[in-house]
Formats: sequence, structure tokens, C-alpha cells
Amino acid sequence: MKVVILYRPKSEYSRAVETFAHDYQSRHGSKQFELINADEREGLSLASLYGIMSFPAVIAMSGDGRLLHMWEGAQLPLIDEVASYMYTV
Repeated sequence: MKVVILYRPKSEYSRAVETFAHDYQSRHGSKQFELINADEREGLSLASLYGIMSFPAVIAMSGDGRLLHMWEGAQLPLIDEVASYMYTV
């Protein structure tokens, strides 16, 4: 399982995303997700692939890239919601 967060580091929501990442790390240190700048090549590619229209976007995907769940917009999911995808085998 893989979870990534697409966001714009210089946006009004960047602080919320970075706080979310810090809080997640505090609770679930060994399982980490990736923060990706939505304006760089990888971020643009993922946004296009999954049809993401608003940021931040949290994407849970399987090892082969299949979309399992996605949250879009300013309302971030609960940390435990994201963790459930990280620990699913």
C-alpha cells in the first residue's frame, strides 16, 4: 500500500498538510506517506492520472497503482482513516 498527499507548498493549506504529516509521523512513525508538490512533474502526472481537480489530495493506492481511496479538498481525512490504508495487506 502507498499513500501520497499532493499539495501546493505555498498555498493557504500547506500548513494544515504539513501539520497532518507531522501528527501522522508522531502516531505511526514506521509507516510513512509521501508529500508531493502538485506543481512539479510527478505531482502533475499523478493529478492527471487520477483526475484530481482540487488540492490538497490524499491518495491511497495499491502496490500496482490501483486507486483504493481518495480525499480531495481542504477537509483532510482523519489520521486513522489514512493509517487503515497503510496497514492493509
